[in-house]
Amino acid sequence: MLIRRPADIPSSEITSESDYINRRSFMGAAGALALAGLAAPSVLSAAGATGRAQDDKVTSEEDATSYNNFYEFGLGKDDPKRYAGSLKTVPWTVAVDGLVKAPKRWDLNQLLAGLTVEDRTYRHRCVEAWSMVIPWRGVRLRDVLARLEPMPSAKFVEFTTLLDPRQMPGQRSSSSLTWPYREGLRLDEAMHPLTLLATGMYGKPMPNQNGAPLRLVVPWKYGFKGIKSIVSIKFTDKMPSTSWNDSIPSEYGFYANVNPTVDHPRWTQAKERRIGEFLRRNTLMFNGYASEVASLYTGMDLRKFY
Repeated sequence: MLIRRPADIPSSEITSESDYINRRSFMGAAGALALAGLAAPSVLSAAGATGRAQDDKVTSEEDATSYNNFYEFGLGKDDPKRYAGSLKTVPWTVAVDGLVKAPKRWDLNQLLAGLTVEDRTYRHRCVEAWSMVIPWRGVRLRDVLARLEPMPSAKFVEFTTLLDPRQMPGQRSSSSLTWPYREGLRLDEAMHPLTLLATGMYGKPMPNQNGAPLRLVVPWKYGFKGIKSIVSIKFTDKMPSTSWNDSIPSEYGFYANVNPTVDHPRWTQAKERRIGEFLRRNTLMFNGYASEVASLYTGMDLRKFY
C-alpha cells in the first residue's frame, strides 16, 4: 500500500480540496515495516500512484469537517461544527508526566518545534461502520515521544482531552461517557511510523470540530481511538483506562483494531458505508494496513481485538 514516501509529498499537493476530490488515490504493494522505520510508512497518496487494489477517492473536505463524532460538543454528527467555534486553541499546552525523564508542561509550539511535518492520506474507519479517506498533516508520534524521553519501564501511553464545560457544551450534558475523554496505546503501537499526531487536514490547520489543535491518528484502529484536543500525555507501565472501554466494555475494547471478522454486538463490521458513496464496501483487515501492523499482534487472539 505504499505509494510515496511522506517526505516526497509536498504540501502544495495537499492545499487544494478540488485537486483531491478530482483524482483517484491508489494503493500499491509494500512490505512490512520495521519499527526502526527504515522503510517509509504506508500512505494513500492523492497523486502519482503506480497501482491500485481498490478506489480510494479522498472524502470531500465539507463532509470530513461536518460529519463527525466529538461528543464534547454534542451527540449529533453536525454538533461539532455547530458548536466548536467556542474552543480557544491558542495558547495550548500539553502536560507530560508518568514514567518520563522530565515531567513538564509543554507549550504546543515548543513540543513540536523542529519536527518534520508530513502529509499523510489515510483511511478513517469509524466503529459505527462508516468511513472516510482524509489527508492529514502532522508529525509522527514516535518523534514526539522520543523528545519526551520515556523511561524503559514505560509500556503504554495515555492521552487526555481538554476538560472545559464552558467551551465544550457536551461536557455539561448527560452522557454515557465520563469526562475528560481518555484514550491509550501500547508503546510499540504509539512508536509505529504510521501513528500520527495531526495538527491539520486538507493542507490547513486542524478545524476545531476535528480535534484542534492536536489529535491522534492511528489508521488501523477504529476512529474513537483518535483522541482530539489533547492536553495530556502520560507514560505508564499498566494498560490505561480509556473512556469507551470503561463506559461499555462489552462493546468497546482497548485495542479496537479494525477487524471485519469481529462484529460489534449490535451491528456487523464486515462492511462499511464510505461517506459520499451509495453502495457499502467490504471492510479491510486492519483497515487495509495489515502488512505494516499485523506483526505488532503476533500471538494474540484476533477475536479479542474488539
